[in-house]
Amino acid sequence: MADNAGAPKPSSSVKLVLLGEAAVGKSSLVLRFVNDDFQENKEPTIGAWSHRPSNFTLTLISAAFLTQKCNLPTRTIKFEIWDTAGQERFASLAPMYYRNAQSALVVYDITKPSSLTKAKHWVAELQRQASPGIVIALVGNKLDLAGPANEESGVTDTEEEETQGDEENRRAISTQEAKAYAEEEGLLFYETSAKTGENVQTVFEAIANAIPESTLKPRGAGGLGGAGRGGAGEQAPVNVGDASRPKEGCAC
Repeated sequence: MADNAGAPKPSSSVKLVLLGEAAVGKSSLVLRFVNDDFQENKEPTIGAWSHRPSNFTLTLISAAFLTQKCNLPTRTIKFEIWDTAGQERFASLAPMYYRNAQSALVVYDITKPSSLTKAKHWVAELQRQASPGIVIALVGNKLDLAGPANEESGVTDTEEEETQGDEENRRAISTQEAKAYAEEEGLLFYETSAKTGENVQTVFEAIANAIPESTLKPRGAGGLGGAGRGGAGEQAPVNVGDASRPKEGCAC
């Protein structure tokens, strides 16, 4: 019997968009996933990189584009990641990026209740306007600020925190609250730390596994708005995580 173990696995492109309030750590999550890196004072996302023969030019279109592969047992997923700016003035441009997306990370900051409110807004918008069957993951970032006791259990007891005087524990949104909402809306749910890397790879791997086979596209079929790159009026984006060469392998 022929051995197919050495046969190449099917490879598909998956368009993924990140949404969330400014400063919740969307770009840091992507940087951790793509380059396994963290920048303490990362500049806010305000544009997308486009290629020029002799240099790189920043075009202010409110998002950054990155790619990364995730090798699953039966297939390889190439994430085409659109990291959108969280500033309110760019909110009206978001549909340009989540149009035809097969997956979305909606990110909030576990230390900032208003960011979960904004995340719920984005979830509702995706459910109304994004592609049917889009896989949405609700991600509570900055788990490193939750304190050692709560990182494992996810339990927040405000009175106990105040009694203990734990200055490192800045959690303001309990795991139970966010998880209950995610379950109600049919979302994947994870708490992460872009700073330490905790659960970051797990989130992307879970999304890759959750993408229905029927929605997978051949490599190169993605891009802004679902159109192939190089279309009329579209500038070819590059991987801003590593401009010198494509990053191979899997971060999952």
